[in-house]
Amino acid sequence: MLLAVTFQPKDTERVIVADIVGRTADIRYLTDLDASERRSVLSWADVLLAKNTGKEIRAEELPLLSRVRLIQFLSAGLDYVPLQQLPAKVPVAKNAGAWAEPMAEHALAMALAAAKRLLIEHQNLTHGEFNQLAPNKLLRDGICGIFGFGGNGVATARLMRCIGMHIHAINRKGATEEKVDWIGTTDRLEELLAAADVFIISTPLTTATLGLIGKPQLSLMKEDAILINIARGEIIDEDALYEHLKTHPQFVACIEAWWIEPLRHGEFRMNRPFLQLPNVIGSPHNSSSVANASEVALRYALANCQRALTGNRPKHLISPDERLR
Repeated sequence: MLLAVTFQPKDTERVIVADIVGRTADIRYLTDLDASERRSVLSWADVLLAKNTGKEIRAEELPLLSRVRLIQFLSAGLDYVPLQQLPAKVPVAKNAGAWAEPMAEHALAMALAAAKRLLIEHQNLTHGEFNQLAPNKLLRDGICGIFGFGGNGVATARLMRCIGMHIHAINRKGATEEKVDWIGTTDRLEELLAAADVFIISTPLTTATLGLIGKPQLSLMKEDAILINIARGEIIDEDALYEHLKTHPQFVACIEAWWIEPLRHGEFRMNRPFLQLPNVIGSPHNSSSVANASEVALRYALANCQRALTGNRPKHLISPDERLR
């Protein structure tokens, strides 16, 4: 068996790779090889471990990947990777759930900050306003609606249950072994939107979810609902969300995932001045920027590589509609 790593690893990452798959497969790092050696390795590789094949695999090398058993990515979201360039029959896996724990904590922190008006009252205090009797929101016994009930959604649900919220969720199957109070498929999204006190978006960006949350969907939500996006900005219609926030001052949007971001697009930009609104809480898509998160994600990805190398079915294979571009 042969594992090809397409990116430049740190020394500590090489140790982890050797520890997990070294007894199963030979390991080659493309960044160590000349052009001829790269072609040879890619022609015989059983599994590829990649960050972004669009930057790590040369155009003339792409046809060499036709016999690969699996291309495993380190990222859970692959919409910024040119997946359509890869051989159509080669299985591709995302690293779903690898960043779930820190992202779940971030979602909980945003929900609590919004419900308890922490940013608003902090700002009021700086102006000498001591609004001790201004009401805030109790999340206990409310409904946490989670759109996208994979690794991130499940981890978030576990934390939300700890503060007494009821979990309503949507996934592709409309079923789960996780403890929930209600679960459905995407065709029941309107029910979830109408019921949720806190609505969390943790679904992948696909052709089906692009722009899915627009003006009609936002109009179904409660006047004082809290919307939290930890997935991709493009799932929400940017203009519709801004207008909804302006006309519904009790509604709060917690934006962790933006429409134009540096890592995916080369810059940070928004078309509307969201951060001037008092009912917006923003963060720079940093929910997974915690100590050792990259190491945990690498181990997750390598475990899936090991499945493919030993003849077992890999987890988290992407669907055709996730090959966006």
